[in-house]
Amino acid sequence: MGDLSNKAQELAGKAKEKAGDLTGDQELKGEGQADQAEAKIRQAADDVKDAVQGAADRVKGALKRKD
Repeated sequence: MGDLSNKAQELAGKAKEKAGDLTGDQELKGEGQADQAEAKIRQAADDVKDAVQGAADRVKGALKRKD
């Protein structure tokens, strides 16, 4: 899942949360909050994956220069 997909899920969650607030539907509000939390967790996982990949690329580059 990419940044754009995570952001879309987060925005949809905010909309659900707001709709739940406006209608008094606590279940819908909770679903919205859960959607937002999931999107943030996925984004954090993507960020970690990107950081690890960048570190691996730098190590590979350093090893190639030493050959």
